[in-house]
Amino acid sequence: MTQNTITVALQHSPTELYKILKFEGLVSSGAEAKIVIADGQVQLNGEIERQKRKKIVAGDIVDFDNNRLIITLA
Repeated sequence: MTQNTITVALQHSPTELYKILKFEGLVSSGAEAKIVIADGQVQLNGEIERQKRKKIVAGDIVDFDNNRLIITLA
């Protein structure tokens, strides 16, 4: 299965993990984002991340649902 790579340029750093999933359209709402994070479906820098409000900064890599988000600063 092919993985999509998406570059995400943050306007504000740090940004909370659940907001990135929501703003990039990978989930339909912030509530859904919080559920998939708590369920262990999201990886941050190769490790399962369960903190919904984990601060994401430039250089981080988020993997979720066959998508790899490369985080940069706008």
